[in-house]
Amino acid sequence: MVDTDTFVPDAVAEIDEQIGDANAVIALSGGVDSSTAAALAYEAIGDQLTPVYVDTGLMRKGETEEIRETFGYMDSLRIVEAQDRFLDALEGVTDPEEKRHIIGEQFIREFETVATNVDADYLVQGTIYPDRIESEGTIKSHHNVGGLPEVVDFEGIVEPMRDLYKDEVREVARELGLEEIISERMPFPGPGLAVRIIGEITAEKLEVAREANHVVEEELEEYEPWQALAAVIGKATGVKGDNRVHGWVVSVRSVESRDGMTARAQEIDWETLQRIQSRITGSHENVARVVYDVTHKPPATIEYE
Repeated sequence: MVDTDTFVPDAVAEIDEQIGDANAVIALSGGVDSSTAAALAYEAIGDQLTPVYVDTGLMRKGETEEIRETFGYMDSLRIVEAQDRFLDALEGVTDPEEKRHIIGEQFIREFETVATNVDADYLVQGTIYPDRIESEGTIKSHHNVGGLPEVVDFEGIVEPMRDLYKDEVREVARELGLEEIISERMPFPGPGLAVRIIGEITAEKLEVAREANHVVEEELEEYEPWQALAAVIGKATGVKGDNRVHGWVVSVRSVESRDGMTARAQEIDWETLQRIQSRITGSHENVARVVYDVTHKPPATIEYE
């Protein structure tokens, strides 16, 4: 386990040494990884840091509003409305790795634009050890590791938590005094809902996935999962009222884990599952059915793509 008493000052010193008198931007998503990296970087370089939240259109329900409320005290916070650019770039794309690379490149381009405006030479990221292992082992590319384009217009990329596991990041967050809503927050993938939609990303699938994930997080909070999510995985026949529909199939997943490298599917009681399916099928006229994923990691990954 990480020794926070030594890690925090060492990480702050490392960031300060890497960036020096230059300016930096940080990719801020509101999750524990990027928030902790932001807190470390802010302690190291203060107002030389510009936190950048990019609204990709692939975020959780109410995410942008929460970012404004939680990080509004940072005067330099930038919120970039980039939904159209991301969704246009992803139009017609069905391959999971291609999605991740497109999202990774678009992220970098958005940060480069802000960096130019604030004269920043460095990009700070909340990359952690499992991200690197999965990308280097070709399990999947992370948008902030294997998904980076070959040409990146920054003097350097700073990853202060690159050797930490998720539970260690939470320890650092607590040491830094971050609010519980951040330090204990459930993981959410960098590419967002894009990896919770099988096949092409459309406005309708995003609407279904966003509401279904909101329902799942609410209903399963009492189980304290490592991660709970909903994915739009295809279509199947169903009945709505007196009408036959060929609607979306939503898969619900909830897992226990220590570091995200392995995970076990949680046992959820029948009443809770029925409440979840009722809320999800009732949230959109074209949702035909809800299934529960009982697969551990391995053989499955936690996310669907």
